[in-house]
Amino acid sequence: MINFREEFESRGIRHVKLAGTDLDGVLRGKYVSPDKFHSAVEGNLGFCDVIFGWDSADALYDSVTFTGWHTGYPDLPARIDPATFRVVPWEPDTAFFLMDFYRRGPEGKDLPCLLSPRQLLQAVVDRAKAKGFLPVCSIEYEFFVFRETPESLREKGFQNLRPLSPGMFGYSVLRASQQSDLVHALLDQLRDFRVELEGFHTETGPGVYEAALRYSDAVEAADRAILFKTGVKEICARYGAIPTFMAKWNQSLPGSSGHVHQSLWDLNRTRNLFADRDQAHGMSECARHYVGGQLALMADWMPLIAPTINSYKRAVPGVWSPTKVCWGVDNRTAALRWIAPSDSATRVEYRLAAADGNPYLVTAAAIASGLWGIEHRMDPGVPITGDAYSKDLPLLPASLVDATRRFRTNETARQVFGDEFVDHYATTRTWEAQQFGRAVTDWELARYFEII
Repeated sequence: MINFREEFESRGIRHVKLAGTDLDGVLRGKYVSPDKFHSAVEGNLGFCDVIFGWDSADALYDSVTFTGWHTGYPDLPARIDPATFRVVPWEPDTAFFLMDFYRRGPEGKDLPCLLSPRQLLQAVVDRAKAKGFLPVCSIEYEFFVFRETPESLREKGFQNLRPLSPGMFGYSVLRASQQSDLVHALLDQLRDFRVELEGFHTETGPGVYEAALRYSDAVEAADRAILFKTGVKEICARYGAIPTFMAKWNQSLPGSSGHVHQSLWDLNRTRNLFADRDQAHGMSECARHYVGGQLALMADWMPLIAPTINSYKRAVPGVWSPTKVCWGVDNRTAALRWIAPSDSATRVEYRLAAADGNPYLVTAAAIASGLWGIEHRMDPGVPITGDAYSKDLPLLPASLVDATRRFRTNETARQVFGDEFVDHYATTRTWEAQQFGRAVTDWELARYFEII
């Protein structure tokens, strides 16, 4: 292990940030003193288990059994992951670490808390390794940026917002150059935060960008994704801007994706097990079964991929978001896009995922369903060609309510993730739908207020 006392002294570290991820993909954490960090890094520290007992607005769930008033909201043992050490470039005297959460098991032994998204993904990756597979992933995000602040958003009621730049201007050299101060800050500071980007460009829409994160092992890829989203928000704030990773913030504009690129390698990461140039589309038998499993479980596991009410507003025909269960070869209308330009770059792109997804849960669902497909030798069938929107194919759930109902009753999900996780997570998604069901929206007021 790194000698952190020496490391902190050499880097001038005066503050330490610790954080873990809740079920909604929000980093929850705190500053601690260096002394507190040094006393905790080789053991545990306490962190209130409400992190898995409330929603993204800090409203307490009223029907989960894991925690609540009935348990008194005790602490979970939290462990700092030393491998996640970073120095925050925009807070140069501050170190950052991710934490994992545990539960007291028999005889006082700490066991991983599998309600923790990061540990759920770790468990999936461990199962993959036990089968001889090393999952390698990369996540790409689209996000809109506005010349606003948290205060101005609320003063305006989230209406009439000023985008970073106007107009529909995808792949614009001009727009990115006009905002080069912010763009360069994002590129440079995220790189120094160990969240390297392979590509960054404007997308179609006012103030919208797409970032492709560099590939890595699956858990590290999800770590980078969660840190990317938070890092972008923190850097933008220093430039008088604020991003949104909503799946669909405006009905007249395309939604924002969070695609996951995946492949399975041997344990030494020397050979891509998805690549086979002697087979159709350069697709190995392993890859075919992997894609087959993803297709078979996609609709039933959709709350892991599309976790909010807003997620389903993105899934409409003709705006680059899949609406049907299908795969295709380099086809961006399909839910799964097979890409095989070379052996090392052969992969499947999980295009169903949006920017609002929790990267740990999205990645866990994608890999776990693929592994299930390999185990059961699932056949993906023939790849679609042309426009998937116009074809007679199985539809994906159209709402969080329908998707959650399917997830809660899916036996494969229970076998893979465990009853406790499925019941708890499904209850949180039902809660999310209920909160929306009680809301009176601007659309309802405009439609019904006077005329009904």
